[in-house]
Amino acid sequence: MSVKRIASLKKLLIAENLDAMIVSRNDHVRFLTGYTGSNGLLVVDQRRAYFFTDPRYDAQAHKQVKGAKIAILATTLAAGLQAIPSLAKRYSTVGYERDYTTINGAEEYRTYLNGSLLAGTRGLIERLSVVKEKSELALIEKAAVITDNAFAHILSYVKPGVRENELAAELEYYMKMHGSDKPAFETIIASGARSALPHGIASNKKVAEGDFITIDFGATYRGYVADMTRTIVVGKASVRQKKIYGIVLKAQKAALAKIKSGRKAADVDIAARNIITKAGYGNNFRHGTGHGIGFYVHVPPRVAHTSKDILARGMVITVEPGIYIPNWGGVRIEDDVVVTNTGGRILNKSPKNLLEV
Repeated sequence: MSVKRIASLKKLLIAENLDAMIVSRNDHVRFLTGYTGSNGLLVVDQRRAYFFTDPRYDAQAHKQVKGAKIAILATTLAAGLQAIPSLAKRYSTVGYERDYTTINGAEEYRTYLNGSLLAGTRGLIERLSVVKEKSELALIEKAAVITDNAFAHILSYVKPGVRENELAAELEYYMKMHGSDKPAFETIIASGARSALPHGIASNKKVAEGDFITIDFGATYRGYVADMTRTIVVGKASVRQKKIYGIVLKAQKAALAKIKSGRKAADVDIAARNIITKAGYGNNFRHGTGHGIGFYVHVPPRVAHTSKDILARGMVITVEPGIYIPNWGGVRIEDDVVVTNTGGRILNKSPKNLLEV
């Protein structure tokens, strides 16, 4: 798998007129080589790949890294650049990950390049991970199973007086004990009026009777993530809560029905957004309907009304419309969905009827 991905990157370098690419983000290094350590630098030129790490990771690198020549350096990893033959000539064009490289890091690369042009790239590695291989889909599905089971587990812990961060800790502990590498992102648990915060990470707030609780979380399994949201009510739901929840659920179902290979990602967003807008809450839906997931939690495509992306078989996207009413609360419902030629295959099995716990 790693060899195949590096080969794909080499072809991409040729298409982008790059002589080589420096890959520094840990997740990207792992995606391309299989290496799970915290200090590694991958350099891929149009013919070969080179991996650099320090002596602490010698045994690990030789066990895990596939598709690249390994060098163990006692100095800065950037020093390995000067030993790569293709970079010895002047005026080579070398890409680097501008979004994940500090100014000092880029200057260090220049120190060891013999007059080569250093070119910041954006989204290059992400493009290789948009359409998933069968083995990748299996890992995402496993992450989704762990996530579903964790949601079922946490319901018995929900009661008035429990703190949001206590629920988050229990969720994350359960996922870790059942095979998750780590949380896919910082767990969002927002109750009461805080559920109107789309990214309301778990706080010290106590859950109260009658609260909405938005629970947005995911497991990571062998590097691949899940991302699910469910909104529940503590005790009995009010008429207004049922109404808002029903609108969001209808919007999500409409968006799910639009998923199919070859369709515009924007169409998925518009299907959900139209329903929420017609119900009078268009100004309360303040984000896109979804995004791709895979080796990390935000990859292409963008599922938004402004997106130019086209859905393709093998993509995995989230579908997560929401309504957020300040000083009252909010609802979001989210599933992970595999794009197929005939529609969308929903990975999450957690119930989507309004749960009163």
